[in-house]
Amino acid sequence: MNYRHAFHAGNHADVLKHTVLALVLRYMNSKPKPYRLIDTHAGAGGYSLQGRFAKKKGEFEQGIARLWERDDLPEAVADYVALVRQFNPGGRLEQYPGSPAIAQMLLRAQDQLRLFELHPTDHRILASYLGTVKGAEVYDTDGFEGLKGQVPPSTRRAVVLMDPSYEGQRDYSRVVASLREAIVRFPEGVYMVWYPQVTKLEAAQLPKRLQALAPKGWLHARLTVQQPDSQGFGLAGSGVFIINPPFTLHEQLLHVLPYLTDVLGQYDGANYLLEQRAA
Repeated sequence: MNYRHAFHAGNHADVLKHTVLALVLRYMNSKPKPYRLIDTHAGAGGYSLQGRFAKKKGEFEQGIARLWERDDLPEAVADYVALVRQFNPGGRLEQYPGSPAIAQMLLRAQDQLRLFELHPTDHRILASYLGTVKGAEVYDTDGFEGLKGQVPPSTRRAVVLMDPSYEGQRDYSRVVASLREAIVRFPEGVYMVWYPQVTKLEAAQLPKRLQALAPKGWLHARLTVQQPDSQGFGLAGSGVFIINPPFTLHEQLLHVLPYLTDVLGQYDGANYLLEQRAA
């Protein structure tokens, strides 16, 4: 309940997460049938990069700001940056779109958006932003629990985005438990989990635990951009694990991840991982 993504908006982890999310949603849009996007930890929807939260650590300076003026972006990264530009109609990098805003820009009129956010301030902002949009519903309930009522969807197509704060160790086990139940209810869904690369055993074990839930195939992408501090703290990077990924995604990320490693890397050991198991 204390976590505020505004401190981290637009950082290297958001770049990875939202580039992949845009690729997944573009793939879903390639077929005319509608689908439902379920965001279990939606946040406020959008964030000021000029406010005191974002400026406290300036994490966006090592993320989206490094891409903003470049003219050599790979196609998928250029698409992501174009969405951030769409969120900044004045042309200056002043606002950052959270996952709900990325989704709202990409979803079509026939698609559905289901957003969960518990923090009272962020929920209030999110509800004022997207609560009256046709096809969108905003809930101030626990997203892990709320997922149960969203799958299987009436559309029979769905993307689930799960990116809790992981501030407490319990989030790791709740990710696995809620996904296990959702996949039993709706095995055809596309399930996308973001996780932080930190020096916690639970973070290191999470990809293996998610593999066990994915008999029909998975993809795992990780981007490491910096070293933890001398006490082992800090966000070295992040990963995205997708159950039932689009068949196009691996090839697309082969171009994205080396580029992001070069541009966002903050030390000589910056690296990436891309692995998959096909259905």
